[in-house]
Amino acid sequence: MKKYPFIIMALLASPAQAETTAQPAPDQAGRPASMEQWITDFRPRALEAGITGAVYDRHMQDLSFDPLVVERDRNQSEFTKTIWEYLSTAVSDLRVANGRAALDKQREALTDIEAEYGVPAQIVAAIWGLESAYGTFRGSDPVLRSMASLAYDARRAAFFEAQVIAALDILQSGDTTAASLTGSWAGAMGHTQFMPTSFIDHAVDWTGDGKRDIWGDDPRDALASTAAYLKKNGWTTGQPWGVEVRLPEGFDYLLASRDVRKPAADWAALGVTDTGGEPVRDHGLASILLPAGAEGAAFMIFDNFEVLESYNTADAYVIAVGHLADRIVGAGPLKGSWPTQDRALSFDERIELQERLTQAGFDTQMIDAKIGPLTINAVRGWQVSKGLLPDGYASPRLLERLRKDP
Repeated sequence: MKKYPFIIMALLASPAQAETTAQPAPDQAGRPASMEQWITDFRPRALEAGITGAVYDRHMQDLSFDPLVVERDRNQSEFTKTIWEYLSTAVSDLRVANGRAALDKQREALTDIEAEYGVPAQIVAAIWGLESAYGTFRGSDPVLRSMASLAYDARRAAFFEAQVIAALDILQSGDTTAASLTGSWAGAMGHTQFMPTSFIDHAVDWTGDGKRDIWGDDPRDALASTAAYLKKNGWTTGQPWGVEVRLPEGFDYLLASRDVRKPAADWAALGVTDTGGEPVRDHGLASILLPAGAEGAAFMIFDNFEVLESYNTADAYVIAVGHLADRIVGAGPLKGSWPTQDRALSFDERIELQERLTQAGFDTQMIDAKIGPLTINAVRGWQVSKGLLPDGYASPRLLERLRKDP
């Protein structure tokens, strides 16, 4: 999955459009024309994966196709926010205050969870806050129906078929009931929004009641499962996610790349400091991240940044988790400014940007509207060719200049 460092994808769709969406037509591989036929055809594969016939029939036979879920899935990349707009909500004063209250309420459990998995309590609390507003919004869509509808839609059949089998496995194991197996329209479940397959692989029974219950009012199983997930994905105990930094005048912006990793002492030798003007402590190899180019805040990021990306690949999400965690335990707001005169590029503009860069000889490799590392490198190459500051920032201003001077 590609990273989206400059925009946040909002999951929006028009209910009116969705209500009139017909069931998908059969694809070239002969996918059934009805959900009912797909359920029948999928049964042998589910049984081969270990689901019993009784469980499959009980939970699948009466499922209906949900066109709203499919409509949302098809249109989720059309809506964007800039990172500063996203952070203003994700790390609002209210969310920080609620996070401190949630951490205090679950302090005993989170302290024990941190001791077991090595993941700081505030990091787990921040994920909880971003994913469900500390359990307030856990999602009420029937997960099995959503996953089956998306599997039948066939655009990403293999992924969602795996989610269907995992959801059935959850029911078969008795971790929850069909009525309680709810989540977001996209299948993310519980306090910290696990997908069914992630639940199967990482969920734990922290409370010791014989069930891995991430859906109920008691969040402890979900919080422990989140820490277990991060540990399994390589969390380094004692290492921060990142540190906001100041870059010196004349900094070589070609060094601000995920591919350039240096010890903190080497960055300090280049004049990179924390926001207080002091060298950043040695926490291992680090890169410099500019989520909004040279006019935005800068961060020195460590391996744990990438671990958090395993939860959500958007750089802005990871910054929000890290910054919210820091704020929960007393840190202040970010010190850097943002290029607030800019707006996020639309889907069509991102396509145009990639096409124009490629035509100018700076191949983005894919024309997919995703501003990931390949497109950032292409932007840098074009900026260098024009004598511009090579910060890789894909802004409306850059696109306008590219239109005038390819």
